[in-house]
Amino acid sequence: ADMVKIVLLIFGLALAMAHTPDLDLGFELDAQDYQRLNKLSHLSEEFVDFYQNVTITDLVPEGRLPSVEDLQCYAEFAQVTAALATGNLWAYRMFDSWGSKPAGILKGHFKDLGHYDECVAIEQTVASTSYTILGKYCLSSLPIQQLLGGGGGGGGGGMMNIQTAVCFPASCSATNMDTLLRRVYSQVLGVTLNENATLVSANSCKTAERDSLDGLTIFTIVLLSVFAGIVGLCTLYDYFICADQAKLPAILKVFSARANSRALFRVTTKPNPNVIECLHGIRCMSLVWVCYGHDYIIGITSPNINLYDVYTWAKTPFVSIINEGVFAVDTFFFISGLLVAMVPLRAMERANGKLNIPLMYLHRYLRLTPIVAVMILVYWKILPLMADGPLYGNWNFDNYDGCSDSWYWTLLYVQNYAADRECLAHTWYLAIDTQLYIIAPILLLIVYKFGKKGAAVVLLLMLGLAAYLFSIMVINDYSLMNMGGGGDSTDLSHYTHTRASGWLVGFLFGYFLHATRGKSFKLNKPTVWIGWLTSLALLCTCIFAMYPYGTGMSKTIPILNEAFYVSLSRIAWPVGLSWVVFACMQGYGGLANSFLTSPLWQPLSRLSFCVYMGHLFIQNLNGGRTRVNTYFSNYDIMLRFWQDFGFSVLMAYLMYILIEAPCGGLESLILPNRRPAPKPKDLPAETAPGTQQSPGDLEKQVPEPIAPTSGNVPATAPPLETNPKLLTNNAIEVP
Repeated sequence: ADMVKIVLLIFGLALAMAHTPDLDLGFELDAQDYQRLNKLSHLSEEFVDFYQNVTITDLVPEGRLPSVEDLQCYAEFAQVTAALATGNLWAYRMFDSWGSKPAGILKGHFKDLGHYDECVAIEQTVASTSYTILGKYCLSSLPIQQLLGGGGGGGGGGMMNIQTAVCFPASCSATNMDTLLRRVYSQVLGVTLNENATLVSANSCKTAERDSLDGLTIFTIVLLSVFAGIVGLCTLYDYFICADQAKLPAILKVFSARANSRALFRVTTKPNPNVIECLHGIRCMSLVWVCYGHDYIIGITSPNINLYDVYTWAKTPFVSIINEGVFAVDTFFFISGLLVAMVPLRAMERANGKLNIPLMYLHRYLRLTPIVAVMILVYWKILPLMADGPLYGNWNFDNYDGCSDSWYWTLLYVQNYAADRECLAHTWYLAIDTQLYIIAPILLLIVYKFGKKGAAVVLLLMLGLAAYLFSIMVINDYSLMNMGGGGDSTDLSHYTHTRASGWLVGFLFGYFLHATRGKSFKLNKPTVWIGWLTSLALLCTCIFAMYPYGTGMSKTIPILNEAFYVSLSRIAWPVGLSWVVFACMQGYGGLANSFLTSPLWQPLSRLSFCVYMGHLFIQNLNGGRTRVNTYFSNYDIMLRFWQDFGFSVLMAYLMYILIEAPCGGLESLILPNRRPAPKPKDLPAETAPGTQQSPGDLEKQVPEPIAPTSGNVPATAPPLETNPKLLTNNAIEVP
């Protein structure tokens, strides 16, 4: 799910519950109310006392005849009550695992998770029968909203979803539990509960029983095992048998974890004119921003004991950094557009306007699809097997069951338009980027043939799309800040025609770098200061301009103003980044250049795609296995982030040596270079001997215009050693 949308939804609840700075809930509590609340502090004891002699009518809703399942539940429940009477420990464990009224409701503690493992671990064979009683864990809603806000659910208490853990025999359905608890609550609290309110939902119930593995799950395990086996054998051969690395067969080198790890962790400190070094740091910082923002979603939706502190936090300026994390994705678009312009234009210049478009598309698809396909299987089939917990699988970013209907759209990279529910929601970025990559040859041919006039056409296209976004927001009264405003609630974030601005700015900047290659720009200090101040002003404005406004904030913004912000910020952000890249390339980067060009970024930059694809797996895994309540604070989220990000990098490394690097190497063997490129004096870090990176990998190449030429010697692009595939006999020539 979209990060901003989820966070704003939570803030919408904050607005409904906290109208004043002191978080007044809209109702008052007196001594009698507290006494009634305290009766729920020992809910399991009240339940056992009330149901010493349970009957079948206690389990079946009024107006319905008992079913076979109801009779089974009654029989097992009778065994439990009998075991309690005789002092059997397993029966006491069933009620010992219950939760109670959460302590600190007025601070935002709304869930008591009880003891999940104690409940589901119950497995008792009844001596007089042949069946086994298992424990079933569920979350039950407490009727506090009716107790404090009135039987109709009015008042501020109607917004509170208070839940506590209950444990019953596994044969009992959620309806049976609901009926039992409803009568206990009515007896203990002395209130008539709303018949439309559901106390126990079947979605919250879990047992120790697990479904047998289906065919696709078995296929996924076998597929990963086969890749792991091949990689392991090739690595052993490389390490123990092959004494001379130069004589290692190419097919074995493709799968060798030793060779691929050397390529991954190789860093270079020597300046290279063919590499824009600062893009490594920019890419990695954007990746960290995305992962950090997603961890805030996990932290906010966790069973916090201080949920009201989240609403206070939501009113601070820092929340803008999390809300505007979408600009990290715009940074990816900017880098992609820049590389798609620079690398093919160099190839076209060397090939007299020839561009192998079919091979360009084929490489792109083969570059991305293996990892995407494997991660679909891993999220869909492996994640449910990895862990368990009271909340496991209930708050995933995506409903992975929807993959059965949309996996093929994801592999075609059109899921943002074709699928009602995206299989992996964070792949919307890949869909947009691929769709823009498809139209890239048209733009390349235009700017190659018409030069500045062609660039003007691309500029007009960008402005036209920005005007379209502005128009539909104003006409339809669609507000991203206020969750849809008064009109259309369609999400505008995942469509190519509304998110292309960053990519197009990057494309134009890439064309500018190509057109000015070899030139050295001499800027005085005031000009450099103005450039940096303007860039920082644009970037900070994009992040903090909406701070006083939006859901949960103190002010609202007219739709006209917001439409200007949304449409222009998606241009302003990549424009600000363009100066950062330009200044670092021309020697005006200072500390920023030293930080962004650090060699330490290079390995993480090469892993960035796998980290992006796998980080939600780790976050869902770690968040879902929560068994106790948590505390929300910026420091606690930082602790969560470092553990999640660390394991995400480890998972990315495994995916790299098992899937990405071998598949990239196989592509190089299957689609060999038809025209060898001249050997350059200095090989870029990404294409140094021994690496397994795909030859035409536009995602990972970080080219830089060649060094300035002296005198009047015309500048020429360096040999495109990283993209020789574009120079083939099937190329399309520009007249």
